[in-house]
Amino acid sequence: MRFLSIQSFVSYGHVGNSAATFPLQRLGHEVWPVPTVVFSNHTGYGAWRGPLLAPDDVRAVVTGIAERGVLPTCDAVLSGYLGDPGICEVVVDAVGRVKAANPEATYTCDPVMGNATSGCFVDPAIPPVIRERVVPHADVITPNQFELGFLTDTSPDSLTSTLDSAEAALRMGPSTVLVTSVVRPDRPEDTIEMIAVTGDGAWSVRTPRLPIQANGSGDLTAALFTAHLRATGSPAVALGLTASSVVGVLRATIDAGERELQIVLGQDAIASPAGEFEVEQVR
Repeated sequence: MRFLSIQSFVSYGHVGNSAATFPLQRLGHEVWPVPTVVFSNHTGYGAWRGPLLAPDDVRAVVTGIAERGVLPTCDAVLSGYLGDPGICEVVVDAVGRVKAANPEATYTCDPVMGNATSGCFVDPAIPPVIRERVVPHADVITPNQFELGFLTDTSPDSLTSTLDSAEAALRMGPSTVLVTSVVRPDRPEDTIEMIAVTGDGAWSVRTPRLPIQANGSGDLTAALFTAHLRATGSPAVALGLTASSVVGVLRATIDAGERELQIVLGQDAIASPAGEFEVEQVR
């Protein structure tokens, strides 16, 4: 498959396209990465260098790809951290161009806005644009539990409320919602969940909550889930494969004693997921 991936780029570490490109390639897919920012490192360090790209510059890169006549071969568009509200419109335009060239192509939006620990960490102008202009064009969205609450103006915490919020998100346009970093009060200690919801049902996978805060794990998750969903057509199968790979990479990161996601060290878990976690239908 071929992916057009419009996300941030960092030279040091693995977030955005720096977290999505190699894993997709390791699965045997072609990736056309389009950067929205070019930073030295992710912003979690508190200091970084490099430019936030202007929307016209991002659009120019997409146009250059289109001029090669390859958009009819694009299977999926991915977007993550966008950096500037104007880039949201660039993404919507790119999705329209790809789908006009290949009606079978899908669009996955990772609505990067914040998390339950840090709150919103992007330009405050971006979340409303993502909700109102970008999500309605998406086939798949991959919010964490915090972002799902913002998108749907709800407060998901229990399994029932999270499923209800995900179903509200489906009514906004997507056909699949993957909710990451799901924490609910009745879960076993030191566990965390991901939940995939479609019009046909909902599935959950529970994994250990590892002692690490790894920037880029959400970007890795969105890329792998999209690839496996396109390859298998099954949200449940894609959920299980993705969970196994992400946990494998996180374990490699912990074992290496590194702060940055160890995607290269953990590549075997990406290429050959162990399938160690049970996927349960919950609705």
